[in-house]
Amino acid sequence: MQDFWSNLSFSLNATMPVFLTMCVGFFLHAVHLVDDAFADKLNNFVFKVGLPVLLFQDLAEADFFSVWDTRYVLFCFFATFLSIGLVSLAGKALVKDVPARGEFIQASYRSSAALLGAAYIENMYHTAGMAPLMIIGAVPLYNIAAVTVLSVTSEDNKADRAMIGKTAKKVLTNPIIDGILVGLVWSLLRIPLPSVPAKVVSNIAQTASPLGLVAMGASIDVKKIRGVLGPSLAAVFFKLVGLCALFLPAAIAMGFRTQKLTAILVMLGSPSTVTCFVMAKNMGHEGSLSSNAVMISTIASSFTLTLWIWLVRSLGYI
Repeated sequence: MQDFWSNLSFSLNATMPVFLTMCVGFFLHAVHLVDDAFADKLNNFVFKVGLPVLLFQDLAEADFFSVWDTRYVLFCFFATFLSIGLVSLAGKALVKDVPARGEFIQASYRSSAALLGAAYIENMYHTAGMAPLMIIGAVPLYNIAAVTVLSVTSEDNKADRAMIGKTAKKVLTNPIIDGILVGLVWSLLRIPLPSVPAKVVSNIAQTASPLGLVAMGASIDVKKIRGVLGPSLAAVFFKLVGLCALFLPAAIAMGFRTQKLTAILVMLGSPSTVTCFVMAKNMGHEGSLSSNAVMISTIASSFTLTLWIWLVRSLGYI
């Protein structure tokens, strides 16, 4: 019984600070201290500055050869690849409307892995840990697959070559990916970071998680949940429960533990990213299913991630 309460306390300590920080953002938006424009700017700052600097810092200060794990990166890549294939099959069976099916597929696999992965792992282990390697394995594939899926399921049913080219460029110039790569090279070359620049980097890095979570909370608007509720809930189920149930046992069987397993858990079971809605709208889709999935999964993930962390903690894997 003591172990039960200890594991539950660990799980709540891992998820509740993240959830409550998002609630602060939601409250600030509700009382008009943070408006949509400011929330967008916060998101932009975290994406382009805060999070890349955080990931750079954690990697630059680490020993490259002790951090890099090819087997782990490949697992994240293939788990993401298979997830996309599975939800594509589910979408074909569950969603008859082709454009809505594209939104369903994207919302079912595409996680808020970069922000929430770093936030949860940093909260639990006081470092972003394995989040950068998980991001390398999953996030570029997220973007490539999203463009492909949304293109072939758009109203005119033909790929937008310009959009594909733009997305390829965005993957290569993604600030988060760039921060990770620079951090890895910095670590590999063992370049020292003098104390003054190190302090500046540390100050900026510390803004990433809190500001990102406030911005995410401020972006939640339950009034926007409308229409296509059935497919939206199905997408949320796959995003928060189904993929974890399928791939977590495989990760455990391959020996991934503690930070590595936590990063995989967040990759599989974190909410659908807001980018799902943005990209769907920009590629000619209606957007309601994406918006619903983002809102519902963001709220529900606080409970499902707590349960997943409690489960793997109780089994002794994190």
